[in-house]
Amino acid sequence: MQIVRTVIWVLLLVALMVFSYANWQPISVRIWDNLLIDTVLPAIVVVSFVIGFLPMWLYHRAGKWQLKRRIAALESAARTAAATPIVQPVVDEEPTPLSADSDTRDTTPGMPPI
Repeated sequence: MQIVRTVIWVLLLVALMVFSYANWQPISVRIWDNLLIDTVLPAIVVVSFVIGFLPMWLYHRAGKWQLKRRIAALESAARTAAATPIVQPVVDEEPTPLSADSDTRDTTPGMPPI
């Protein structure tokens, strides 16, 4: 995957170089009424690209950082849960036998006797 990313960046750089060579002309950019900047067209293109790319890249990195933290917390919780044995309580009760004279009717509260 790293090679694909590198190839894409190299292609973008080559396209920028070809564009810069073909459009190397001085231009004037009016920022405000009294602020006029003389520069070349490729500089404007690069600055525009960076202005558009940087916020989205920072947003992506922040999301990736948050997900890495969440994954690390879940992995830590899973390791802790796997290391902690579950102990079942020991019950040593013997069942009480029913006697012949005991009442075996259903005595649920609120229900009339059968």
